[in-house]
Amino acid sequence: MDNPQQLRYSKEHEWLSAAEDGVSAVGITEHAANALGDVVFVQLPEVGATVTAGETCGELESTKSVSDLYSPVDGEVTEVNEDVVTDPSLVNSAPFEGGWLFKVRVTGEPEDLLTADEYTAFTAG
Repeated sequence: MDNPQQLRYSKEHEWLSAAEDGVSAVGITEHAANALGDVVFVQLPEVGATVTAGETCGELESTKSVSDLYSPVDGEVTEVNEDVVTDPSLVNSAPFEGGWLFKVRVTGEPEDLLTADEYTAFTAG
């Protein structure tokens, strides 16, 4: 499993894209998608909601379980991916592309986000 080098990762298995005009995309990693199994329902934060790094901001429900979605950063939600609400399987089939979950205007970033190599080592151990 290849974790894209340009992304940063949380230990809760979310990824964060580089900011464009202060806004980053957030999704879950392929590792998390595989662990969840087939995602059948996605609950995302509302546009305009404030999210806090490490805090729950939504849910992912699979055929196996329900898992909390955590924000990797502090900020304001600017957009949600309606495609994954309509077709939750995108989280499994394209976790780093079409399966992104929401976009956030970042106001604060924790220092413990991991590089791709660090995340790969974290999930291997």
